[in-house]
Amino acid sequence: MLSRVADSLFWLGRYTERAENYARFIDVNFNLSLDLPPGIKEQWEPLVSATGDKNHFNELFNTNYSRENAIFFLAFDRRNSNAIISTVRYARENARIVRENIPRETWEVLNDLYYYVEEACKKKIWKKEDPKDCFKKIKSQLQLLNGIAIDNVPRTQGWHFSKLGQYLERADKTSRILDVKYHFLLPSVDDVGSPLDFLHWIALLKSVSGFNAYRRMYGKIQPSSIVNYLVLNRYFPRSILFCLINVESCLHEISGSGPGYSNQAEKAIGNLRADIEFADVNDIFEIGLHEYLDELQQRLNSISDYIYDQYFKIQSNFTQEF
Repeated sequence: MLSRVADSLFWLGRYTERAENYARFIDVNFNLSLDLPPGIKEQWEPLVSATGDKNHFNELFNTNYSRENAIFFLAFDRRNSNAIISTVRYARENARIVRENIPRETWEVLNDLYYYVEEACKKKIWKKEDPKDCFKKIKSQLQLLNGIAIDNVPRTQGWHFSKLGQYLERADKTSRILDVKYHFLLPSVDDVGSPLDFLHWIALLKSVSGFNAYRRMYGKIQPSSIVNYLVLNRYFPRSILFCLINVESCLHEISGSGPGYSNQAEKAIGNLRADIEFADVNDIFEIGLHEYLDELQQRLNSISDYIYDQYFKIQSNFTQEF
């Protein structure tokens, strides 16, 4: 497969997953704000922190973390390259480049979504009293894309590059939202174990669509069990371990290699997957949840760099003719 096509499919997977996560997080945080006890200020700053764009937000809005500013920045601000309006546009552009490699329905749904988000921006949805229907629509359309792909895309290299991007992005976002909950969401340590703390943990589980499945498995809302579920569970589709298992599988399918590794990307993901697979929640808390997740994010970034070097980077011995 041409590296240009592989690159576009990889980023199509990443950008659609990123857009869905942002829509998911905004929707859940908005609903959480409606359930907060009287006198508790809405907490949009942690959500911005979860994206890694807090410094950029502060430059644009002078640390004013109002609901309106946060939703605009995360969803409709074209100055933010990670906003929904930006990532949907990038996904559409990558899909346009590889239209012959994707189902016609994928292009149609993504194209419709692009115009829907543009129209929502013109209507200034972020100023509405209740904008959640917009984000539910965005999320459902992106999930529809996944359904179309599952039923219609052959399991060739193109499929695996797209899923590679999707699962890398998902692992990163799960780690970030978990890290931010642990460090930023509580106004005071006195709130640990309080009804407010309980609401925040429920919101976190809902942000990854894991609340009902978690309750069936564990019953009680306990931080250690939630960390175990979102990091170490190999069956929940948004857990970090589940994502890493699929990233590793995609890389082996792309390279055609068997057990072991044939390049640095496969070596790095194999090491990371094994470290998490053979860890338990006590190991994580012994290291410190923030420190553990911070190292995980750095290793995910390194894996992404290795993938770029292996499959997308133009090699030095390549001569392009004009």
